[in-house]
Amino acid sequence: MKISRRDFLKTTALTSLYFAGFGAPTFASEKKKNLVVIMLRGGMDGLCAIPIKDDKNFEKLRSKINLDRTLKLTSDFDLHPALKTFKSLWDENLSAAVHATNIPYTGRSHFDGQNLMESGGKIPYQEKTGWLGRGMKTAGLTGQGLALALPMPLLIRGVPMNNNYFPVGRTLPYPSTLELIKNVYKEYDEKLLSDNLEIILTRDFDNRSRDDAWILAASAGTELSKPDGPKVAVFEVDGFDTHAAQGATDGAHADCLSNYDNIVRSLKSSMTKEAFDNTLVVTLTEFGRTIKQNSSNGTEHGYGSAILMAGGLLKKSQVHTDWPGLKRKELFEGRDLNSTIDARSVYASAMSTVFDVEFERIQKDVFWGDKLDNLSDKLFKA
Repeated sequence: MKISRRDFLKTTALTSLYFAGFGAPTFASEKKKNLVVIMLRGGMDGLCAIPIKDDKNFEKLRSKINLDRTLKLTSDFDLHPALKTFKSLWDENLSAAVHATNIPYTGRSHFDGQNLMESGGKIPYQEKTGWLGRGMKTAGLTGQGLALALPMPLLIRGVPMNNNYFPVGRTLPYPSTLELIKNVYKEYDEKLLSDNLEIILTRDFDNRSRDDAWILAASAGTELSKPDGPKVAVFEVDGFDTHAAQGATDGAHADCLSNYDNIVRSLKSSMTKEAFDNTLVVTLTEFGRTIKQNSSNGTEHGYGSAILMAGGLLKKSQVHTDWPGLKRKELFEGRDLNSTIDARSVYASAMSTVFDVEFERIQKDVFWGDKLDNLSDKLFKA
């Protein structure tokens, strides 16, 4: 059986999970804090997830994919009805959003954009580590890590924790698959690979061949709740590249949002109250979508999007934004929601809060001293 690298990576399913930041047990006097990053691959449409209210021009430009019903958030923004868990948490001051935001990338390539959203850099493929991995290294989170898919995402590279696990069960993969693994990790020698496979096949962690987001999230919630468990979890949700038949209340984009929502729901239900109260969940995507629908009732690659957040470390329920407006002259290149907040400011503030590291140090060590705004006091609890 022949298998290409692209096909192999597809077998990691729509949702994958990575753990990191195992360390010494946290004593009762210390609160163990958790950071969960959910990568929404394909370009999440922030204006579909959190649409602006009563904007006639926006409604006209999306006449075939407008939401026919929404959940109320604020006087200015509504919420997609697929985000039921997000709304229930909102009512408890346990969810929030940052709108009109993006990484400093204005191109429209998935490959370049996803590389930059994970590396935190400005030039595609220049950085070999991820912003989360560098943040963990700065915080001293260099214990054993676990990745429940292959390959280890760039986002969490840069900290000594690379122990990958492709969830194939306790039976050996096809020889061709093993050969492909060798090619993917060709920088390692064969003995090291064999040793790692032996660890994988004898590991007690029960999360084999699980594609459903809620199953992965339930396992993650249990592990994150342990005093000596991981402090970081990373999910990947694919499918947000809706060039055609994006849908509105229902449809492709709604299904992806529901997948995200199920992760948050399952995390919340599987974690202890104390653990969720000390957890922060944030999303990450490469770019947003165009304001105007295309002829296939979808949207093209855009610029500004939104960051969805959940957890007890949020300061309050809010849509934090410096709203740029949706008139043509206010759009990026006359077609996209503009980005007025560097998403890296949110992630730097999140790591500062969860890892208990000064924002300035995160800014210097993780983002090379780039000009970022400290949003910790506006978004998160100390």
